[in-house]
Amino acid sequence: MVCPKGVGMAEGTEKAGHAEESLTPSSGKKQYVKFAFYKVDPTWRQLPIQEREAGKKEFIAVLEEFSSDMLIMSYSLVGIRGDVDFLLWQVTERLEAFQELATQLYSTGLGQYTQTPYSYLSMTKRSIYITRHRPEKEEGTRLTIQPKGARYVFVYPFVKTRSWYRLTKAARQGMMDEHIAVGHRYPSVKIHTSYSFGLDDQEFVLAFETNKPDDFLDLVMDLRETEASSYTLRDTPIFTCLSMGFREMLESLGG
Repeated sequence: MVCPKGVGMAEGTEKAGHAEESLTPSSGKKQYVKFAFYKVDPTWRQLPIQEREAGKKEFIAVLEEFSSDMLIMSYSLVGIRGDVDFLLWQVTERLEAFQELATQLYSTGLGQYTQTPYSYLSMTKRSIYITRHRPEKEEGTRLTIQPKGARYVFVYPFVKTRSWYRLTKAARQGMMDEHIAVGHRYPSVKIHTSYSFGLDDQEFVLAFETNKPDDFLDLVMDLRETEASSYTLRDTPIFTCLSMGFREMLESLGG
């Protein structure tokens, strides 16, 4: 499906605002990034409360164990989107870690009742468009994901048209300069751009952190008017996620 044009800021607008303290070690290596969206089978809520509680404890124990070697951020989408219940945003320097974590989660009492309707794989990479706009270690020049820890995150896959890549570098740079200027008007919104070329179906995965959803809405509307937006092929589905700890995220499932 071809989406409405102009949401994506891939490769360019690496935000508005300043990065806060990194939650991940900076080794100088590219990182693998995974956005795994889970849906819990409704039959899970019909289980005895003791069984449900045991399954949640097992699930949390696995997350805590893997958190010693990889960054795992948890979000709830209950009551916000109908086809998914929660998100685990995962970052690691070892691709196999995603598979190991998923295997352990599916082996828990809760995991046996979960599915993954959406799953996006990507990697960090320095943007080719923003070196003139950001000093070293600012957004777009880092190889590490450095979450802001905001209340909300908005996530979606992103694909540009093939005609975008046939433009000259100078033409693309000019349009991305406009994109960057728009992003600067919204310092409350921080973008994390990761790259999926050859790894997954999309080209990029974009994650926007903010404590002000209305600023993100206004930012997206303003980006519709930029020239680069006409080269957006797909930027859906879009997920609105609320940041929660492991326990709070699972408690939001009800039951």
